[in-house]
Amino acid sequence: MFTKHCKKQALRNNEYYNMQNIFDRLYSKSIEGKSFDSLMDLITSRNNILLAYRNIKGNKGSRTSGIDKLNILYVNEQDTEKLVEMIQAKFNNYQPQRVRRVEIPKNDDSGKTRPLGIPTITDRLMQQCMLQILEPICEARFSDNSYGFRPNRSCENAIANAMYCMQRKNMHYCVDIDIRGFFDNVNHGKLLKQIWTLGIRDKKVLAIISKILKSEIIMPNGDIVKPQKGTPQGGIISPLLSNIVLNELDKWVEGQWSTKTLKQIKPYFNKDGSRNTGNEYKFMRKHTSLKEMHIVRYADDFKIFTNNVNNAKKIFAAVRMWLKDRLDLDISPEKSKITNLRKNYTIFLGFKLKVRMKGNKHVVKSHVSDKAKSKITKTLIKQVKYIQHSKNEIRAMRIWLFNSKVIGYHNYYWLATNGCIDFNKIAFSVSRALKHRLNPKWQGKASGYIKERYGKSNLLKFVDKIPIIPIGYVRTKSAMCKKRITNDFTIEGRKEIHKNLENIDINILHYLMENVLHDSERIEFFNNKISLYSGQNGKCYITGEPLSIGDMHCHHKKPYYVSHDDSYNNLVWVSEKVHKLLHATVAKTIEYYMKKLSLDNEQIAKVNKLRKSLQIQTI
Repeated sequence: MFTKHCKKQALRNNEYYNMQNIFDRLYSKSIEGKSFDSLMDLITSRNNILLAYRNIKGNKGSRTSGIDKLNILYVNEQDTEKLVEMIQAKFNNYQPQRVRRVEIPKNDDSGKTRPLGIPTITDRLMQQCMLQILEPICEARFSDNSYGFRPNRSCENAIANAMYCMQRKNMHYCVDIDIRGFFDNVNHGKLLKQIWTLGIRDKKVLAIISKILKSEIIMPNGDIVKPQKGTPQGGIISPLLSNIVLNELDKWVEGQWSTKTLKQIKPYFNKDGSRNTGNEYKFMRKHTSLKEMHIVRYADDFKIFTNNVNNAKKIFAAVRMWLKDRLDLDISPEKSKITNLRKNYTIFLGFKLKVRMKGNKHVVKSHVSDKAKSKITKTLIKQVKYIQHSKNEIRAMRIWLFNSKVIGYHNYYWLATNGCIDFNKIAFSVSRALKHRLNPKWQGKASGYIKERYGKSNLLKFVDKIPIIPIGYVRTKSAMCKKRITNDFTIEGRKEIHKNLENIDINILHYLMENVLHDSERIEFFNNKISLYSGQNGKCYITGEPLSIGDMHCHHKKPYYVSHDDSYNNLVWVSEKVHKLLHATVAKTIEYYMKKLSLDNEQIAKVNKLRKSLQIQTI
């Protein structure tokens, strides 16, 4: 079975740039209920700006340009210290540039589009600076029942929680509430008050957020709009702001079924520190008139589970009024309803969920939603057509793209208990396109990941000797709830995420981060050499010996003056002696360093490969 790589690059980045302790401190103070009125120094600190660049440069959207037609490639060319100074100066008198509006098609067959606002790359970098400081403060006060766009939380966790409510808590009535145009109708004034309530009371930060919300938008037809409400989808800080808006809803729903106000209940805690609520809930059901309800939310998509239809009707009415009175948001009547989960399915994050009897208890029955099945089928058939009309290397690339799509769908929907049935139906439709357009054959054996994951399938066929992933071969996996201890902002929580870097000298990392080698050092080179030091486990690429300050050099495989390439793949860390050997052209100099280094045949082959890239004669 395929196992996920547990280490998180974002946490590594925090450690490289020496920001993790600051984030931990913000989180712990927020847990204690303290407020923050001087955050700008942290937001505009050198390390935070460099970390922000590091975090956004690999994003898919980083190459998308705003109205100034600049993207991450422009930032890559900037001098490190000048970039820091420019961002700090912009924060002193922040005036966001206009946002470019694009319309992207929705993931359904409605033909409708979703508006997306694309800020300039500089504004995105500044929003990332703010997000890094605000996120630990907000995470400390966010509900455990929201899962969208938050660290260490996923769709899988949300589905697992929904299934837990249905199967273990016997919540067989679901209140489905669809907020009409949520992202377009957020009240700016209420949002700023909610941010203040969370403890973020730096007036300059609030002023900047207000300016971001009111950034002028250039529409596709050229019109300029200044929004009076809504959070711009596409901004880096927008998901955090939307979670702040709906966190109040999470807390309100949770407060309707809570033991906190009942003095006659003495809390009891499990060994892992979690609260044991079993006996408390029994007492509440018997001796109070509280309505049992549990919310599961992913962004603006949420379900409220309860145990009977009367409660469901009251909850539906109460939530509708609360959203209108408190957040000034309307619901969509045609998409909002009450579902009896013993009779009908509810749709959540692309899954169809209901309960059925198995023996003497109800268990969850789940499928891929009808809309998702239709989308998957059309996408894969479209990809088959692309393969048919392509040749040579492009054809092979598109076959692997087809495979990657199938693997992606399997890895998401294998949580469905009846996913095999759904994917067999999808396979039936797509296989006809494969047969008539590509004529796959039974030949050879797969290797690597394909063999490990799909080797037991009898449906594995080949096109141009490349295996085609069998669409109908899905092994169901149980959805896992988020572990309570997992947390980016506590030492114990990070141990659950990844082990500490054992082979890396953190002092050298901090030295590299704090010392620019020359005044005009490019930000991309500065950033990638830090990543590369970790990638090589702090050792010389040729000798494998640990590197040290004063005896290490970041070498361009193809000289920069020729390639203008500071990318990760064009760099290697080597010791000073190795670096001199790589560039040596005099026979005596080469002989001297060969004796000093005592290289074996494999190491000499590596040296010669690098010398060829430099167009220098091999040794």
